[in-house]
Amino acid sequence: MTDSTREALRAAALAYHAEPKPGKLEIRATKPLANGRDLARAYSPGVAEACLEIAADATAAARYTTRGNLVAVVTNGSAVLGLGNIGALASKPVMEGKAVLFKKFAGIDCFDIEVNESDPARLAEIVCALEPTFGAINLEDIKAPDCFIVERLCRERMNIPVFHDDQHGTAIVVGAAATNALRVAGKRFEDIKVVSTGGGAAGIACLNMLLKLGVRRENIWLCDIHGLVHEGREVDMNPEKAAFAQASDKRTLPEVIEGADLFLGLSGPGALAPEDVAQMADPPIIFALANPEPEIMPEAARAVAPDAIIATGRSDYPNQVNNVLCFPFIFRGALDAGATEINDAMQIACIEGIAEIARQTTSAETAAAYRGEALTFGRDYLIPKPFDPRLSAVVATAVARAAMDSGVAARPIDDLDAYRRRLEASVFRSALLMRPVFDAAATARRRIVFAEGEDERVLRAAQAILEETTDTPILIGRPEVIERRAERYGLDIRPGRDLQIVNPENDPRYRDYWQTYHELMARRGVTPDLARAIMRTNTTAIGAVMVHREEADSLICGTFGEYRWHLNYVTQVLGRGGLRPHGALSLMILEDGPLFIADTHVHAEPDPAQIAEVAVGAARHVRRFGLTPNIALCSQSQFGSMAEGTGARIREALAVLDAQEADFAYEGEMNIDAALDPELRARVFPENRMQGAANVLVFAHADAASGVRNILKMRADGLEVGPILMGMGNRAHIVTPSITARGLLNMAAIAGTPVAHYG
Repeated sequence: MTDSTREALRAAALAYHAEPKPGKLEIRATKPLANGRDLARAYSPGVAEACLEIAADATAAARYTTRGNLVAVVTNGSAVLGLGNIGALASKPVMEGKAVLFKKFAGIDCFDIEVNESDPARLAEIVCALEPTFGAINLEDIKAPDCFIVERLCRERMNIPVFHDDQHGTAIVVGAAATNALRVAGKRFEDIKVVSTGGGAAGIACLNMLLKLGVRRENIWLCDIHGLVHEGREVDMNPEKAAFAQASDKRTLPEVIEGADLFLGLSGPGALAPEDVAQMADPPIIFALANPEPEIMPEAARAVAPDAIIATGRSDYPNQVNNVLCFPFIFRGALDAGATEINDAMQIACIEGIAEIARQTTSAETAAAYRGEALTFGRDYLIPKPFDPRLSAVVATAVARAAMDSGVAARPIDDLDAYRRRLEASVFRSALLMRPVFDAAATARRRIVFAEGEDERVLRAAQAILEETTDTPILIGRPEVIERRAERYGLDIRPGRDLQIVNPENDPRYRDYWQTYHELMARRGVTPDLARAIMRTNTTAIGAVMVHREEADSLICGTFGEYRWHLNYVTQVLGRGGLRPHGALSLMILEDGPLFIADTHVHAEPDPAQIAEVAVGAARHVRRFGLTPNIALCSQSQFGSMAEGTGARIREALAVLDAQEADFAYEGEMNIDAALDPELRARVFPENRMQGAANVLVFAHADAASGVRNILKMRADGLEVGPILMGMGNRAHIVTPSITARGLLNMAAIAGTPVAHYG
């Protein structure tokens, strides 16, 4: 790295911490404080009621305060990252960063507490005094052996989890990586020889964890800067090191490395030489975890042992041993179960959860975050990536279950399956709202044909459909391309084995398909030659013909291309027997709840009958999500303030709905702010017939509907489910090119729901 590059990176890092406001944290209120009533509840006199409840029952603090979701990151700055003893104040950026990770990955609130205290007993006393404030304590960056003393004293005196992440977090992630490395190597913990360098807190904790996983103590050889830790050695010893002393006359790492299955390095650069690797058992497992430069560079190790299984602490190599895989999620499970400690059973459960995720098919979200990296289980993918969204639900649930089974859960979770679903919903924002749809879809086995079957998002969605639903995905595309891409993306699905494929270039049904299409379109200017060409090149038309021929139940298309182009072919083939597009409905999942928008794509300027039809269809579909429709017909006009334009058409649509005696709440015409703010609406038109905020906005112009939809996506972090094509009997849905693999899975669930479930 050049000096100019290094200086640029330094400047960027400092700017990140300084702008737009100093630091990486702020405190936000979770309750409104907008008037005297709120103030009286938040503080005096209302706050006294919560105080009295807690005074009567200490466990009530988890209900009435943030304590049950609040962790303290505590340090004295005596061993900060690779910076050493830089002091408490200088460590604050690191501790703020740790707090950010808690919040980002597990939704846990966190205060960083930097303490000017070098005496371990006095530091432990300070930490213990904080117990009324926090639900758990994360000790961080305290030098060895002081960290052992602080943690032991705190765990003895406190009735909340105390976890020194440098020790146990590292040990857990190493345990998960070792579990999978041995699986790849075909070995068992009980049989392996381990050689380790580094007798600090993390190194000792890792060795103790390997013992718990089955490694025999006599097979562990610990070396430090003074050589082998052996019986009778007096230099730089402590009880934690002495527990691994070997009765041997060997004194150096090269003397003990022969035949080692696993090298565990938590020391410094150059500790392991290539000639040492050459003496290890085949295939050598090398965890060189020193940062920023490992004990041996992966290239040097592989030059000697090409089949070596290697992990480092660096993000620019595969298998980064990163504590963020552990600490947010083990604390999540511990806090939610009200655990009084984090015990061995909970740590083992964390290991098993992390290791299990790496062995599964990579999630689409992880693949998107780490585009271009090989994420298929094997020697270069032993542990999941930090941004794998499955970590929260899998690991935290396993930890909570272990806390309950081991008897340390003060607030046992009644339904762990429901708890896991809640955690999934906190990561996959659509999960909770989509649950009724998935449940309804599970009542029938439907065949969903995807027009763009070679697209990575479609392939990942197909994998998820097979894993999470009873539906059968059918992909339109070239089999060799689908197979090659599935293998490249680390997916298990294969054409012919898991998937039905329709190959536009060579399919035995080609004649049947073009003849069917020609029969449907012969009086609309489509010649046999044109029908043949369309059935070779137009995958949307092919999918629609399959649904028409009842070879599939529903079509999903639109991952590329323009919406109305796809709609043309869907309508040509499937717009029969009373089916026709009524409108497109998008569910926008926002921070404060769901909001449906229609019509975003089908009618550019719908007439009154079409607006009414959109409202009826929207109400029907909203109920599919277990919600009660509250529909606002939106316009620039506000309850008759404008005689012409969209207001006039909406007033006529209201008359249509009134004549139909629609069985849902609706009102209009009104501005968007009036639709969403009941108090404003009441001031403008006190006699309006809508209660509360609208959850469906129906527009009389597609520009307005589409504009609102896109603004919510791009500026309000809205997550879209849809667009849902209404009026086609669930036989086709047209998505947009911005859709994700998870979005396609959601659309498959919608398409997979029998029509009887929503009319």
